[in-house]
Amino acid sequence: MRDHTKLRAFHLADELAVAVYGATRSFPREEQYGLTSQMRRAALSIPSNIVEGCARHTQADYLHFLDMAYGSLRELDYQASLAFRLGYLKPDAHNMLHGQCEETSKVLAALIRSLRP
Repeated sequence: MRDHTKLRAFHLADELAVAVYGATRSFPREEQYGLTSQMRRAALSIPSNIVEGCARHTQADYLHFLDMAYGSLRELDYQASLAFRLGYLKPDAHNMLHGQCEETSKVLAALIRSLRP
């Protein structure tokens, strides 16, 4: 089994999840079960899938969960863009989240590439 705490991708994903929870606090009440919930689920899914993948015994399972994390990351980046266009995120908050998504994406993609046969 692998130690997720040694992965930079995990730490970036964890920081991103915290940032998303903070950024969505100010979303309209009517979005509580809509975009707020979706963004928080996607953000939480990224580090959670990395952790679960690290706990798996096979390389194939590990890669599967890293791929799931990557998919959630791209989903979150789109949702942040939508929230910005709807006026729920200010430009600074959107730029910060997008930047964190991009950095996490690069690190996670590099990890996945390094593990693929």
